Amino acid sequence: MDEHRTGLGKGAAPAQGEGCLVTAIRLPVRIVVLVLVVPVRMVWDALVVAGRVVRDTVLRPVGRALLWLGRAVFVWPFVALWRWVLVPVGKALGWLGYVFLVVPAVWLYRYVLTPLGHAAAWVLKGIGAFFAWLYARVLTPVGHAVVWVLKGIGAFFAWLYARVLTPVGHAVVWVFKGIGAVFAALGSGVWAGVSWLVRYLVVVPARWVYTWLLLPVARGVAWAVGMLVTGVGVVLYWTARVLFVLPALALWRWVLVPVGRVLAVVAREVGEAFGHAWRIAGRISRAVGRFLGTLFRWIFVEPVRWVYRSVLTPVGHAVRAAVLRPAAQAARSVGRAVRQTLAAARDTARQTRAELRRVLFGAPREVEPADRREPVGRETRTLGSSTTALTKD
Repeated sequence: MDEHRTGLGKGAAPAQGEGCLVTAIRLPVRIVVLVLVVPVRMVWDALVVAGRVVRDTVLRPVGRALLWLGRAVFVWPFVALWRWVLVPVGKALGWLGYVFLVVPAVWLYRYVLTPLGHAAAWVLKGIGAFFAWLYARVLTPVGHAVVWVLKGIGAFFAWLYARVLTPVGHAVVWVFKGIGAVFAALGSGVWAGVSWLVRYLVVVPARWVYTWLLLPVARGVAWAVGMLVTGVGVVLYWTARVLFVLPALALWRWVLVPVGRVLAVVAREVGEAFGHAWRIAGRISRAVGRFLGTLFRWIFVEPVRWVYRSVLTPVGHAVRAAVLRPAAQAARSVGRAVRQTLAAARDTARQTRAELRRVLFGAPREVEPADRREPVGRETRTLGSSTTALTKD
């Protein structure tokens, strides 16, 4: 089937092995979806264009104005408060803290605490030297004597342990070992007799009863219960299989799977149709938009441009050449004349003030140039000439 008739583009080639159902569903679904999607796409494109226009012409200027207003209301007052109030106040408080806290603390540390610390260190050194002398001259000999006495006591107790207590302990242990051996011999004989009686009176009969009575009975009961449970389980299994599993399997295999496949094909074709229709609607919307833009340009923009170029620009040039330039030249001439008049008035006022000062206070005294005994010309001062201070009269 031709790709133009099926509505498939180059990027949507038909899959291999598609049946007639897929082909029969695809074309009407795409036609219906295209008819439904084209108005939505055109409205969407119109909303996008309107949103861009509103963003560029309204939201951005309003946002910039709000940003400037926010800076003017919130940022700049806090900056001015920080720069012109908090920083000077902080500097003043720092200077006051330095003057009233740091300087007195440094003076107290340097001229009070340091001498007191040195005196306390000297006193502690003297006390330490006294205790060192006491330890070396008094406590050490006393300690040595105490250690010697303790060593003697320890040697006495060691001799007592090795020569007296150890032989006595060995004798006591030997006596208790003999008594223990006698009791052990008696206990082993009694234990052997009791264990033989328990074995042949209790254990052997209990084992025979378990082996030849209880075990066969338990096996028979277990076999009967197992057969009963197995039969009940088989009956329940086949009942559940016939009543639930086989109908559910038939429903799944012969109803739900075919319906699901058909719905999957329909959903896939609807999705592809929506994508294809959205792309085609975009092209149609773009073409309509270009047509409307061209129509707007030829109806409104081009006449306005023609009026601006053909009417307003020549009129503006003529007004500029006939009115604005002469007016500007006249204004410049008037300004130049006014500046010259004001300069002449200032010179006249300056001369008048000088004459009044001369009439009231007299002419200023002329300052005579001082004779600095320096050569006037460019001649170099030498030892042979009279231009130096040493050779002049």
